[in-house]
Amino acid sequence: MKLPNGHQAVMPYLMLNKANEFYAFTKAVFNAEETLRKLRDDGKTIMHSEIQIKGNTIMYCETTEDWKTQTANLFIYVEDADATFKKAIDAGAEVIMPLNNQDYGRTCGVKDPFGNTWWITATK
Repeated sequence: MKLPNGHQAVMPYLMLNKANEFYAFTKAVFNAEETLRKLRDDGKTIMHSEIQIKGNTIMYCETTEDWKTQTANLFIYVEDADATFKKAIDAGAEVIMPLNNQDYGRTCGVKDPFGNTWWITATK
């Protein structure tokens, strides 16, 4: 099976309110890079967009009357959970689970302004 460049066999596809702002959040918190953006005929609404975080693709679009909001729980490994947690809060996320130490690493949970929950973990 040959996958398109930059794609994995399984990728989340999010349908978001304020999809234009989602990329700014992921760039600020996770250093995401936008790899594709297609707009609707109005020239401003995201029909389809893709970002990459550490080589992993997340696809997303703006909700419509036909395609309602569909968010996700996303688990992400980072180098520094404390620093990433702070970036997420500074970018408008709310705390779901405070920073704490678990047997699998330093971890926390935040909900971004678009309804997605990010489980942020740095391994020991």
